[in-house]
Amino acid sequence: MHITDEQWRVVAELLSDKDRGERGPKGGRPRRDARDILDGVLWVLRTGAPWADLPDRFPPYQTCHRRFQQWSRDGTLERVLHALATDLRDRGGLDLTEGFIDGTFAPAKKGGSASARRSVARGPRSWQLQTAMVFLSPLGLRVLRRMK
Repeated sequence: MHITDEQWRVVAELLSDKDRGERGPKGGRPRRDARDILDGVLWVLRTGAPWADLPDRFPPYQTCHRRFQQWSRDGTLERVLHALATDLRDRGGLDLTEGFIDGTFAPAKKGGSASARRSVARGPRSWQLQTAMVFLSPLGLRVLRRMK
């Protein structure tokens, strides 16, 4: 999942100037683009995968993890997730009055067919659903609880 241009406009001002690719006062490498790093962070939050499994299309996992830690400590990540959730709710893609329980971990009842196939392969998910999946992380759930 990559953050859309509309979503980026909502959260861009929440990220500090030092996260926008300029060099530090002592020189060195320019910082990675905050949008790319946010995409990587949201991918890990959505999938629950270890940082080391971050695909190559994102910045290095060490960079994403370091920025995730920094944003978590200073409250930036919570503000970003809150802005994304508010934007998603305002667009009609998030209804906080509904909930669901995912029972995929539940064992089959005795006598159920072990070789049953799924009827249809799942198609690509919408950006609204992919964004909503981010809010299943502990920090995302905390943000949603505050919005009620």
